[in-house]
Order: sequence, then C-alpha cells, then structure tokens
Amino acid sequence: MAGMAATLFAVNRGLTVAQVGSTSEIGFASGLFDLMGIHPVAESRRWDDPWEGIEAVVKDIPNHPYARLKPEEIQTAFEELLIFLEDAGLAYSRHLNRNVSVVTPLGTIKTTHCVPRTMWGGVMVLEQKPPCLLVDFNGLKGFSAGLIAETLRNDWPGLRTVRISFPGTDSRGEVLPEHMANFLVISSNREKLAHLIQPYVKDAQAVGMPAILGLYKSQEVAAELMQLIGVPVFEIPTMPPSIPGLRLKEAFERGLREKRPYYFSQMKVSEAKQQADEAFKVGISSAATGQTIFSTGVILATGRFIGGGLGASRKHIRETVFNLPVTQPETRDSWHREDFLDRQGHSINQAGLETDNHFRPLDKDGSPAFKNLFAAGSILAHQDWKRMKCGVGLAVATAFGAVKGFMA
Repeated sequence: MAGMAATLFAVNRGLTVAQVGSTSEIGFASGLFDLMGIHPVAESRRWDDPWEGIEAVVKDIPNHPYARLKPEEIQTAFEELLIFLEDAGLAYSRHLNRNVSVVTPLGTIKTTHCVPRTMWGGVMVLEQKPPCLLVDFNGLKGFSAGLIAETLRNDWPGLRTVRISFPGTDSRGEVLPEHMANFLVISSNREKLAHLIQPYVKDAQAVGMPAILGLYKSQEVAAELMQLIGVPVFEIPTMPPSIPGLRLKEAFERGLREKRPYYFSQMKVSEAKQQADEAFKVGISSAATGQTIFSTGVILATGRFIGGGLGASRKHIRETVFNLPVTQPETRDSWHREDFLDRQGHSINQAGLETDNHFRPLDKDGSPAFKNLFAAGSILAHQDWKRMKCGVGLAVATAFGAVKGFMA
C-alpha cells in the first residue's frame, strides 16, 4: 500500500517513477481503510474521532510516524487516494470526522474509518440493527453467517441466516471467492443468485453476504442484486486473501497505468548503491532477467517481514536493501511477551527504521543515511499498526510525507 501510494503521489506531482517489487500483499488486505482506531493499545481504547486519536498518539508517542506530519497533510493524502480510487472504479464511503464499526467474518466488531461502498450498507444496518438476513454458501471456507449471528445474537436479535449452494456449483465441493466474483460479472448470473436468495428475505430489511460481489464493477453488481431481491445488499469482509484486496490491487494498477510509471512488477532489488553524484544505482532481477535503474532518489516502501523489508536472524533484525540500522529490542528475549494475544502487543512489532522529519532513514549517528533516500509504511519504527488500527492511514500518510520530503 505504501509503495502504491508513493507512486501515485509522485506521478501526480510530475515525477518520473519506477516502481519495483511485488504487489501481492495487497491481496491479503480486507479492503477496509483504518486511520486511527485504538490507543492506548493496552487499554483497547476505541476512538470515534480518528483525528482526536491521532492527536493523542502524537502526544503520547512523539516518535510515531504520524508525529512527522500535520493533520491537514494526512487529510490531503487520504483525499487524493480516495479520488484516485473512485476514478479507477473503486469507490469508498466514510464519515469525515468519525470512525465507523464493521462486522467481521468472526462476528466481532472492528473500528475502521473508510469502507468500500459495497460495505457501507453494513455500516448503516449495524448502527440501526433492523431485521437482516445473512447469506453464506456451501463450500465457502472462512465465512459463516451462523457464527456471525451467534456472536451478535444478544446485541442484534433480528439477524437470520441461510446457507445455500452458489449457482452452478456442487454443494459437496469447495467454492473459491475469486470464481464466485468472476461469475457475478455477468448479469444473468446475478439473476440466478437473486432467485435463490429472494424466498428467504421475508421481513429482512437488508441482506448481507461475503465480499464476492464482482472483482470489477462491484457497485453495479450490488445495485442489480438489490433491485432483484427487493432490499439493500451489502458485503461483509472475508478472511484473506480477499476479493476487496484484489479489487484494490486491480484499481491501483488500472489507475496508475494511465499515469505511466515504469513498472518492474514481481522483480526484486538485488543491489542498491549510491554513486559519487549522489544518484542511486539499483539492480533489479527476476528468475528470467536482470536490469539496472539509475534514479535521483529512492522511497523504501518494502514493508516488514512478510514484504521482505525486514529480515530476522536468531538474534538480530536487519533492513534488507541498504542494511540500514533497525531500532529493535536489545535481546531476542524481549521480542515477544509470554502471551500471544497480550493486550500490550509485542515489542518486535514496533521495530523498524528511524527517520528525520523528511522521512529519511537515519544512520547509527542519527544523521540521514543518504540525502535522497526515504522510507514509508510499516517499515517505520515506533508504530504497531495492526493493534492501533492505523495501517492504511500510516502507509498513505508517510508515502505522502516521503514524496514531499524528496521534493523539498
């Protein structure tokens, strides 16, 4: 997300951009855009107003990446992203200064800020809790309408559920979300699904189902199903990899293609060095080929361990491209707490790169390691985005800050 956002902000400002790496992590995204939901983590305090939450974080954790940005810069970055995605065919909805609550596939309630428009109906019905029908499908793993209803039965007694076989599938076999989403691209197939659901609607004022309403044109799919069934239809996030994550990946690639950055997709950086003129020589390679890029600056948006930006040996965490110093616990014994789900989180989740106010990574002496090297996203230190519910906000805001730092 940070790399995609950095590319967007850079090309929008007239810079020539080469994007290197894999976008496969986005497929694991829920599609929800968190800005700031939980702080302090140990108290599990939820914030209705994400901007008040950010203000509290900056006060309590002065080294948090949000502290290096003004609130209006974070707002500008978020607005620019949402406009871009809507132009690329993926619209989002939100309350401007208020977080919202979303039902998860486990029936728990998640605090987030911005949701795909196909999920917005779920936000509304959760606030009002009218009679509602939840639909799931034989053979679909990781999603159970019955589990959601059972978890919420005390707070939402009007929930009913039904499990049906997805059109064209064998009730005894497994069905995959991507196949279901592609099936619903065709209007006649939507009619088949609506025909199966409609008899169970009865007094329900809305129908919720897993996020499978088309890989493309999901709003069109939801609107037609609503017309055919007779009540609003909304999506519920699913376990990763998810269709909303794939939609996000496709929207980024589709929208950025028009802005013409240089893509080096599914390639890895094999070498990165600064030359005498302060330009960077970056070697990239895949299983089949290798190339060299020369650039004035670099934004390091390589993620943490899953993305490959950080690597861990038995005793030490390292940054994998430039071998930059990583802020981390002194010993491995301090990486984790005894309980996996400890409310305070684990120290290793706040390991990462220190930067200056321009998002330039620092060397061991506390000075910028390179004049035109910047970092953005989850590789930054002093943040625990998973528990704080600020992952997309962190990625987008720091990408904006890194591009701004390069142009300063």
